[in-house]
Amino acid sequence: MYLIGPTRGVQSMFSSFRLASRHTTSVLRTFHTSKPIMLQAGDAIPKSIPGLHENSPGNSVDIGAEVASGKHLIVGVPAAFSPACSSSHVPGYIQHLDELKSKGFKQVLVTCVNDSFVTKAWAESLKCPSDVRVIADTQGAFASAGGFLFDGKQTFGNDRSVRYALVVEDGKVVRDFVEPDKTGLKVSAAENVLKEL
Repeated sequence: MYLIGPTRGVQSMFSSFRLASRHTTSVLRTFHTSKPIMLQAGDAIPKSIPGLHENSPGNSVDIGAEVASGKHLIVGVPAAFSPACSSSHVPGYIQHLDELKSKGFKQVLVTCVNDSFVTKAWAESLKCPSDVRVIADTQGAFASAGGFLFDGKQTFGNDRSVRYALVVEDGKVVRDFVEPDKTGLKVSAAENVLKEL
């Protein structure tokens, strides 16, 4: 009879330790697997992000200010001159620009983590009209602020932007189309975005 009480007490004590350990493991697991929060419907496009340039390092662009009024599309791509970006993604928006205009969009802003010399050459090679502008996110600051920056070192040599499209109205995200695998081309393709508008 004497042993039963203490034994139960010891068992209870070890049960408490197990529960505490399980809780700690759960908290740690949550901490280690947390992901950056991506811009989504209802969020405001951040303003005054450094390192955004169009055509040259001397021509700074504030994307947040650019989209503060009216309807716009912001399209993020992993890299200028990469195959999918050059053959399908951006050309799709160029091809459907008139249709986008008919739906009230003022412009398409394409952004990628490259320098402005590269993005200028890329825009020229794609024959981008004036309403499809390629903005160099030279430091990856815009992609980072939006939660879209990922480790692309293995393929691209540095951090890059996830592939996405944001429908923006009066400075706020209305719809978001983010590729689940970061670089694929399906969800954010112009044809799919138009279908969902």
